[in-house]
Formats: sequence, structure tokens, C-alpha cells
Amino acid sequence: MRNFLLMAGVCLLVGCAQKEQSRFTHEVLNRMTPVKDQGKSQTCWIYAMLAAIETEHLGWGDSVNLSPYYIERLMEQEPAAPPTKRGMGMTLISLIQKHGIVGFDAMRSADTPAPRWVFMLGATYTPQEFARSVCAPGEYIALTSTKRAPYYETVELDTPDNWLHDRFLNLPMDTLLAKTERAVRQHHGVCWESRKHAMAIVGIARDSHGQPYFIMKNSWGKERGYRGLEYLSFSDFRRQTLAVEMPLACFNGQ
Repeated sequence: MRNFLLMAGVCLLVGCAQKEQSRFTHEVLNRMTPVKDQGKSQTCWIYAMLAAIETEHLGWGDSVNLSPYYIERLMEQEPAAPPTKRGMGMTLISLIQKHGIVGFDAMRSADTPAPRWVFMLGATYTPQEFARSVCAPGEYIALTSTKRAPYYETVELDTPDNWLHDRFLNLPMDTLLAKTERAVRQHHGVCWESRKHAMAIVGIARDSHGQPYFIMKNSWGKERGYRGLEYLSFSDFRRQTLAVEMPLACFNGQ
């Protein structure tokens, strides 16, 4: 019985150790808006791309906090949109160019009517006019890495989420990783996507063994992960990345 209790105690201790969160040292942590919660929706791509745009503006000293619910509601006007409301970062860019965008405080729920006007600093804008001020046409570039297509040419990703048939510049994975790391270190907003999920990249960290990680802003509320943040190792980035969106000027080295 004593041996059984001793072994049970050891198992409990091991279990607790396994549940402890890893410790990370932050090298870069860019500014971000508060973590949001997508709930049961499949609209992580909306949250991730908007978060990247918000971080980009915060890097300029320009604070914007955008409403994911506005895009979710306006998708009802898109005949090609899937019932699941899934999409990609570039889908978000295309939709805000078409329908515009509003601030988070103006629309905090997908059940409320979409605002017709945006009031900012004493001026009145249409959602389309406001969208052009936060994301100009051609401001972001879409990137991917696949061995099934020529590098440095654009390719249409074969995934149901790409229902607007956007094209992505195909890069070798080493180049894509280097471009992404440089963008984050230069405090730009970056959207990352796998085939299952999308998050904004807001920083770079290292674990206790010195291995590098991207710091990800998730959209599952503050109760999960590290108060709403997650850590994606560079090795997992290589294995899981489907697409990355970043500012074109940053990609070109400006």
C-alpha cells in the first residue's frame, strides 16, 4: 500500500508538471488591441487580419480598434461566401475594400445593425472611406510556401477558405520565415494562417532552451493560453503555415 501511495504521489507530481505552462523570454512584443473572443464562430481569419491591421497602426502611433462583427454581418451579402463564414486574411482585405469597416465600439455584436456612418475626430465617413484610411488598396501582400508550384510566382491556394480566389506569392519556406521574422521585429502587423486556424503575430520569444517562437494573438478570449496569447515555434511555423499576410512596403524592405 505504501508503494502504491508513493507511486500515486509521483504520478500526481508528474501530471502537475506536465500541465505547467512553459516559460518564455520576450525579445519583441509589439503593441496590440485587447484580445477578443470569436466564440463558436469560424471567423478566426477576420479577427487575425484585423488584429494585424490594428498592430500596424499602433506601430505608427495611430490607435484603431476594428469590429469583426461588421464583416461577419456583411458577408450575408456575398453569394459565394460559405455558410460556415470561413475565409482567409486576404478575404478580409477584399471585403473591407468592398463593404468598408467600422470601429469596434460602433458594432460590438453580429446581431446589431451594421452602421451606415463612421464618426471619427469630429468628422463623418462612410465605412468604405474609413476602410481606405486604415487599409489602402494594395497595402498588404499575401504569401505562401508550397513545393507544388514555382517559387517567386503567384499561385491560387487550393482550399475552400479561398472562395474569392486570391493569389499568393510562393516563396521558399526559409525565405518566408525570414521575411516574417523581419516584419515582426520591425513592428509590423502580420497575419498567420494554417489550414485550421488564423492568428496575428505580435512578437518573438525564446523558451528556456533558447528555441525561437512567434508570439501569437489569438481570438479565444483571455481565459485560454497565456491570457489570450499563444506561442508558435519556428519549427511549427515551417510545418503548419499555409499563408502569411504582411504590409507590402515591409516585404519590399522599406
